[in-house]
Amino acid sequence: MLKPAPTTRIDPTLARGTLLARSPATNDRPPSVTLAFPNTHYEMTLTAVGDVKADVGKRIIGIIRAEAQRVDLVKTGGRFVEPVYGMPRRVQGSIIAADNTANTITLHAGMPVVCKLTDPRQRAVAFEPGQLVCCEIAPGATFTQKAPARDEA
Repeated sequence: MLKPAPTTRIDPTLARGTLLARSPATNDRPPSVTLAFPNTHYEMTLTAVGDVKADVGKRIIGIIRAEAQRVDLVKTGGRFVEPVYGMPRRVQGSIIAADNTANTITLHAGMPVVCKLTDPRQRAVAFEPGQLVCCEIAPGATFTQKAPARDEA
């Protein structure tokens, strides 16, 4: 059963989800977290940046960052992340923000994902909010927890 999404407003570039699991670092793998998102069946595994202080099963707010290998404008389709379970490899969504200085665009793909443009032929200034785009994601998407304000949880 899907749980309803919280209705309090937060920065649209912040992802709000539930911490499902935390995995410590090993010799060949950095620490990671698995998150679920309201009104979806996604269970996304991301590399943890910094200390994730939420308890398993509790709500968490933070920033999902990924490196987009190439961003393409699309005319049809919806918002999604592939695969539904595990580390993201492909993201499609509408642009909700662009940062020309950092050369990033933020996509609404069921949850916000900040994508750094890594193709040297592409710049964030070439994209506009509202455009529907799709991109392949390089391995190693990250999650950085943000301490919520009292009314954001």
